Amino acid sequence: MKKFFIMCVVALLGIGCDEKAPIEEFKAPFKIVEKSELPKFNEDTAYFYIDRQVKFGPRNPGSLGHSLTKDYLVAELKKYAEVVLEQNFQYPGYNGEKLNLTNIIGRFNPQSSNRIFFCAHWDTRPRAEKDLNESKQHLPILGANDGGSGVGILLELARILKSNQINYGIDIIFFDGEDYGEEHDLNNYCLGAKYFAINKIDSFDPHFGILLDLVGDLDAKFYKEGASVQYARDIVELVWNLAAKDNLSRFSVFESSPVYDDHIPLNQAGIKTINIIDADLIGANTGVERRNYWHTHKDDMRNIGVETLKEVGSLLVRLIYSLEFSNKSI
Repeated sequence: MKKFFIMCVVALLGIGCDEKAPIEEFKAPFKIVEKSELPKFNEDTAYFYIDRQVKFGPRNPGSLGHSLTKDYLVAELKKYAEVVLEQNFQYPGYNGEKLNLTNIIGRFNPQSSNRIFFCAHWDTRPRAEKDLNESKQHLPILGANDGGSGVGILLELARILKSNQINYGIDIIFFDGEDYGEEHDLNNYCLGAKYFAINKIDSFDPHFGILLDLVGDLDAKFYKEGASVQYARDIVELVWNLAAKDNLSRFSVFESSPVYDDHIPLNQAGIKTINIIDADLIGANTGVERRNYWHTHKDDMRNIGVETLKEVGSLLVRLIYSLEFSNKSI
């Protein structure tokens, strides 16, 4: 997955000093109700799901690993979700390449009008331009964290949702083609999210969504991502407040610079989405040598930490099972 920090320019509209602008109070159609007992997120199962993807090899479009992983993800979701959809599309790649891409969607309580969603990208990068070995920079990466980690957590969430039903709707979406683009070519990133934003499935009108990306590192730190704050500050605060209540050490109160990721085209299409991401990894230039594996061949299972998976997964479980909608739709 390739992302670039983007600078957000905010236009300030002048208001006369002798007038007070009307303030419209927004009342969310849901609230958080504290629960004493919650389903247990199994971090070992999430780890297994990540390792299973990595064992297919690189999952860049057109590869054998991509084909095998698609079949695997569809089969796994069918064990848990009531409806599983494959959104197939083609995209013209570089040098005449034709990409066959698939967004994979699992629907829970598909009849419910009250909905939220979770998403991650399942493809991996077709090149390793940050690798120190120049002879391997043209080869695709394994993407244990960059691609595998978000999917692993969401598959474990799907398993939990099957056994612990809720009274509203959830969609789990695996986007394809997120990491195809070359450096500085944002037009060729987030291909699945862009396609989905234009070609939304029927009855997809969620109150909000959460994107997971780079969520498995041993020493992950999750800042409030800048674009998420810009588009959906209320959801960022809701999620980070839950993290604070559970004393989740990997979630920071500080804000990161904005990141170009799948949530950007979704928000631009009016689909309110925040991003949970270990933004410091981007650029492979952290102060910790082990963590400088972004877009390199070192993005493998050695960097995945079960405690990080537990924090992210348990936070999402708390959110799901503490969320109550004022208007019951089923």
